[in-house]
Amino acid sequence: MRNFEQMATNILVVDDNPDLGLTLKLALELEGYAAEIATTGTEALARQRQNPAHVVITDIFMPDSDGFELIGTVKREFPATRIIVMSGGGQKLKRDYLSSAELMGVDATLQKPFEIGDLLKVLKSF
Repeated sequence: MRNFEQMATNILVVDDNPDLGLTLKLALELEGYAAEIATTGTEALARQRQNPAHVVITDIFMPDSDGFELIGTVKREFPATRIIVMSGGGQKLKRDYLSSAELMGVDATLQKPFEIGDLLKVLKSF
């Protein structure tokens, strides 16, 4: 049986900051992953339904829907998809929102800003 790292080649990055999305996409592609970008929760769900990703990396705060809505829908419709949540904002709020995401059963959380190496460690740990 192949390990997750070998199987998880399709990653969906969801963030309303296009620069961060592109940075993560390029970094993941340099590591051999296929990555797509979505800038809203609605766009992310459309992409996920069209071409399901093995991993969804999502921000919590987005213009049209929040990451919590996206997490809930992905967990219901795509239970095998791994979810990594990233969050910026104030330190106290960041902890609260990341903790809430953990209670929803996400696979990992990352506090923004984070190093690409930290994200790659999470992906390799699956």
